[in-house]
Amino acid sequence: MIHVDERHYQWVYSATAATGLLLALFLPSSRKFVPARSRRVYAALQVLTLFGAALGAKLAFLAGDLAWPAHAVTFDEVVFSGRSITGGLLGGFLCAEAGKIALSYQELPNDWFATKLPLSIAVGRVGCVFAGCCRGLPTESASAFVYSDGVPRFPAQAVELAFQVIAFIAAWIAFKRGALRGRIFAVYMIAYGIFRTFIEGLRDTRKLDSGLSVYQILSVLLALAGIASYAWYSRAVKGVAAR
Repeated sequence: MIHVDERHYQWVYSATAATGLLLALFLPSSRKFVPARSRRVYAALQVLTLFGAALGAKLAFLAGDLAWPAHAVTFDEVVFSGRSITGGLLGGFLCAEAGKIALSYQELPNDWFATKLPLSIAVGRVGCVFAGCCRGLPTESASAFVYSDGVPRFPAQAVELAFQVIAFIAAWIAFKRGALRGRIFAVYMIAYGIFRTFIEGLRDTRKLDSGLSVYQILSVLLALAGIASYAWYSRAVKGVAAR
């Protein structure tokens, strides 16, 4: 078993979250993979995507962990509570697609940004491991994490960290080979949605009367959004090739 006293490592969460965000947005820049004629609109889309991701991540956490809107939440809970990766991905995707329509953005999705995203999330999950959030269910497995409460738990954060690293490697290979043009993020949404639906059953999160958690429902929606995105941009890629 791996013992971690999360009380000494709360700062790691903030540090890794900030690092992951910077990595996704700037290091290195995604804009060079966008045609010059569309870069201004793309910059606006990035702002919309970031807003949607932040909003979706917060609303998902409030619903998933604090049972909002069935239960009222305080201002401090809204401001200082956590965030959900699943909600962030879904919210960012929906705002980006709506923004493309509103701004008449005609380019395919930025595959380089999609390639970096799993690595960015993996960096953030390192913070979850040390900060002790997103814990798994109690277990007697030798691979369990034990935090300050002394309860051995399924290493849900570490398993997701491994998934994100594998997803990044797969996306990198696809990007370098020019495969899945315009659809790397769609495939990632499908894969992560399916993975998260199952791993969520091993996490110590609030469950609904159905036995499912809000995060599992969002994960299914994320996978469905990925399927729709894949189908849509598969047609778009064929249209570009036919020109």
